[in-house]
Amino acid sequence: MSPDSQQPIGHRVAGIVLAGGRSVRFGGEKAAALLAGTPLVMWAARRLERSCVAVAVNARPGTEAESLARAAGLPVLHDAPGDAAGPLAGVRVGLLWAQGLEARALAVSPCDAPLLPEDLFPRLIAAAGAGAALAVTDDGRQPLCALWPVGALAAVAASLAGGAHPPTWRVLEGLGARQVHFESAEAFANLNTREDLAAVAARLARC
Repeated sequence: MSPDSQQPIGHRVAGIVLAGGRSVRFGGEKAAALLAGTPLVMWAARRLERSCVAVAVNARPGTEAESLARAAGLPVLHDAPGDAAGPLAGVRVGLLWAQGLEARALAVSPCDAPLLPEDLFPRLIAAAGAGAALAVTDDGRQPLCALWPVGALAAVAASLAGGAHPPTWRVLEGLGARQVHFESAEAFANLNTREDLAAVAARLARC
C-alpha cells in the first residue's frame, strides 16, 4: 500500500506508465526490454507505486507491455478510438481512469527512462497543488514526466479533437503547469536504442 492511499480520496494521486509507442528505433518493444532482470515498464510502474494509490499501464492491444502489466496485476488502458497516436491519448484515458478512482490527479511516466530521480513524483505532486506540474532540466521541458489534475480531462479531450495531437508541453502550458527543475538532465534520458540500454545496464552494474 502506498503512502498516498492513507490520504482522503480527494487528495489521492493515480499514476500511469505510457508504454504505447512502437519503438521503431529500438528494434523491438522497449517496454518489455529487460534491465537488471526487470522489464522497463515495471521500472516505471514501481517508481509510480511509491507515490500513487494505483498505477495503470497505457499500452497497445496484444503487446508484450499489455501482457506484462496484466501479469503484474496492473490495469491496462488502451487509447480511445479516433485519438491520434501519441502521449496525450494515453494521458486522456489515464485521466478518465483516475476520475473513476476519485483521485485528484494523474502522475505520468514514460516507460523508457529507468534512471528518473527517485524524488521526481513527490516533488511534482508537492509543486502542483491543485493544478499541473512538469519536470524541467537545463536541457528543457520533460513533459512526459508530469502531474495532471483530473479536471484537465476536458482540455486534453479538446486538444485531441478531430485527430489532432498538439505537443504535450503546450497543453500543460495551457493549464498553467508549474515547472519543477531537476539538476540531472541525464536522469531523464530515454533509451531509444539497444546500445542505450546496454550503456545503462553497464552503469548500473558498476554501482
